[in-house]
Amino acid sequence: MHFEDGGEAWMGYIMELRKLVGPRPLIMAGSCVLVFNEEGHLLLQKRTDSLDWGTLGGSMEPGESLEETAARELYEEAGLRAESFKLISIFSGEDMYYQYPHGDEVYNVMAVYEASGIKGSPTILDDEGLELRYFDLNQPIPEINPFTEYVLKKAGYIRTN
Repeated sequence: MHFEDGGEAWMGYIMELRKLVGPRPLIMAGSCVLVFNEEGHLLLQKRTDSLDWGTLGGSMEPGESLEETAARELYEEAGLRAESFKLISIFSGEDMYYQYPHGDEVYNVMAVYEASGIKGSPTILDDEGLELRYFDLNQPIPEINPFTEYVLKKAGYIRTN
């Protein structure tokens, strides 16, 4: 898999679909990646689109597997590589609806992976994140993306009130 130099070929896939369908809901498959440090804290990124804290991840590009999507997004958004990915869960359905701040709507089919054997230091490599930071999941996360909070609760990483 050579996504650093070949990933650009499909980067416009969703944008091309949007030209045809506008902002109305799309079913979008993708992956999010959970990266924990030695203390068990979760790496999140402050998103440029919503200005809140969310998991690393994004939509699948044509020809990718869900695990390849996780690996690509981990590198693009945080400059990290993982030795392996453990599938935690797959989420879909009405609860996975999301409307982006600019109005585009999606129903996500999201594979949640936990990465292990992390190589590298968290570094922003794209324009989707403003900051990367580790958070203790036993403490409230200020400005957490509601979609991220839902996924973390459903996967059992944070408690529901």
